[in-house]
Amino acid sequence: MFDRRLVQYFDWGLLCLTVIIGFIGLITLYSAVTAGISAPQKVLCVKQLIWYGIGLTAMIISFLFHYKALERWAGVIYVFCIILLISVLFFGRYVGGSRRWLTILSVSLQPSELVKIATIILLARYYSSLAKTTGLKMKDLFIPFILVAVPFILIVKQPDLGTAMLILLIAGSMTFFVKIERRTLIYITTFCGITVPSICFFLKEYQKQRILTFLDPDRDPLGTGYHIIQSKIAIGSGMLYGKGFLKGTQNAFSFLPEEHTDFIFSVLAEEWGFVGSAVLLFILFMLIVCGLNIAYGCRDSFGTILSVGITTMLTWEIFINIGMVAGIVPVVGVPLPFISYGGSSVLTVMISIGILMNVSMRRFMHS
Repeated sequence: MFDRRLVQYFDWGLLCLTVIIGFIGLITLYSAVTAGISAPQKVLCVKQLIWYGIGLTAMIISFLFHYKALERWAGVIYVFCIILLISVLFFGRYVGGSRRWLTILSVSLQPSELVKIATIILLARYYSSLAKTTGLKMKDLFIPFILVAVPFILIVKQPDLGTAMLILLIAGSMTFFVKIERRTLIYITTFCGITVPSICFFLKEYQKQRILTFLDPDRDPLGTGYHIIQSKIAIGSGMLYGKGFLKGTQNAFSFLPEEHTDFIFSVLAEEWGFVGSAVLLFILFMLIVCGLNIAYGCRDSFGTILSVGITTMLTWEIFINIGMVAGIVPVVGVPLPFISYGGSSVLTVMISIGILMNVSMRRFMHS
């Protein structure tokens, strides 16, 4: 029999935030692909709207069943996503020198987006069965290390270092949340301190250039530093209230690169200024608070760790994307959730919101 408490505990606040951010994303995308452009790419708005429809369906499915089912199916979901990642290496489509997209039934999908959720679910299951007050020991971290290393290596091979590093950050945040034994933490810190600098030797040339450009954008203003410099100009020219909807000159005159994907926040900042940017950041902050509140209110460890993992994913994506366009982190191609154009990103975020709603509306069952 249907339990009416599921409706009573439904997270309407999270749904409202999702609708508001989605609406902001669509109007910003419309501006990015039409303002001052001789051949407007309105078809991208239509495609994004279709993906929102697909994402909405996925979100509803994600909160209809009990989230504990994810604990049982975590291994299957993870293996399925890993198979998709492996398929990309053999059958993926090349775009801009990277092989990240897989075409399934005429639909392009980026499996590296979906694998983020799969990894979070599997880590949540593992940590919920192992969490202890004294913290995790080195031997406890061997399995999570393998679970994260497999998608990390496959995504680096595409190559997509930004998404690969994002998975590391999400997994690391979840591990710290569960708690690590002090001695193990010292070992890990020492290991990272020694190995991280050596990673530079394995980076591709364009990845090294991105880091050097991040440190000094003016070293190549018409080449590798062009993105960051134009993005900063767009953000700064918006001033307090912005130039107005569809009136951003950096976007209209095509100075702003990747204006509908990675640098879409610059479009918003130029048109709506500091006030508009602050409003969006506040709404995104409320989304993060909402996710943490769901984790805090959950009474079983799997639901709590799962909610923390998803909230962490959203937090890192927001921080990296906005930090990227503002020039405080290197350009690594991480989309801004709900705002950047991209079907796989929209689908992943909507599924994540659906899982958060699932945990929120069933928290009474464990009270």
